[in-house]
Amino acid sequence: MSDKEYPYVNRMNILYEPLQLIDIQSLVEQCTDEWYNQTLCQVNDSVVRLGIFHGEYHWHKHDKEDEFFFTLEGKLFIDLEGSESVEVNLHQGYVVPKGIVHKTRAPAKTVVLMIETAGIIPTGDV
Repeated sequence: MSDKEYPYVNRMNILYEPLQLIDIQSLVEQCTDEWYNQTLCQVNDSVVRLGIFHGEYHWHKHDKEDEFFFTLEGKLFIDLEGSESVEVNLHQGYVVPKGIVHKTRAPAKTVVLMIETAGIIPTGDV
């Protein structure tokens, strides 16, 4: 990963252990960041992350990991390099395969669950 600074809040600590109730709505209500990513829990070799997005992420890719997005609130756009954008509406999901250059954007506050391997770097691979 490069030393470049990004204006996103990426919290990779696992917030909830097994056998704990996960309160997503409370986290959404407390969030004041424009682009927030919090690891909620680990399930085997994967993690479930909460994203609260408003604005655009940068172009990036993950060389070894697929990424799953599921929209809980709002509307997420996933731009794929060399392709059209995918619109992921309320209660819809989408997988970005490993190696695909992409960026996510949300024209208004959008709440998303992401499932990916625990070792994935949210800002992408160099």
